[in-house]
Amino acid sequence: MFKKILLIVAVLLPMSAFAQKFAVVDAQSIFSAMPETAAAETQIQSSAKQYGEEIQKLQAEVEKLVGEYQAIAEDPNTPQSIKERRMAEVQEKAAKVEQFRAQAEQDMMRQRDQILAPIQTKLTDAIKAVGQEGAYTFVIGKEDGLLFYIGSDVTDITQAVKAKLGI
Repeated sequence: MFKKILLIVAVLLPMSAFAQKFAVVDAQSIFSAMPETAAAETQIQSSAKQYGEEIQKLQAEVEKLVGEYQAIAEDPNTPQSIKERRMAEVQEKAAKVEQFRAQAEQDMMRQRDQILAPIQTKLTDAIKAVGQEGAYTFVIGKEDGLLFYIGSDVTDITQAVKAKLGI
């Protein structure tokens, strides 16, 4: 029974492939050309700069504490308990800086996703619309890395999608 089904699928599959239309699209180049992308990147870079400046300030505070610790650590008259407290202070501040850095990276990734999501949705919708207008069975992204050969029966709809987006 299984062999009969497999045989039927093997016979019908090539026939159904002739009725299908395929298209490719360079979504990455379209995404880069969208005016919204440039504005979003500017916003993301602005936030990254703010986080970077804050991290530099915190790092300067740690360096100052390290310098103060080194000054008292070299003084033989400074009690060991003060040296230990200062060392703990340096370690605690350095840990907080690393924690803030990790949180900043997460925040930046989340912000990037939130800012770029509507742009990606707009692009996806335009690709779907052009695909439906052209009655394509499959629209494959060029950047997926799966395209080794594009035959004459495959249409590149990149320019049509750009036109749909007004680019």
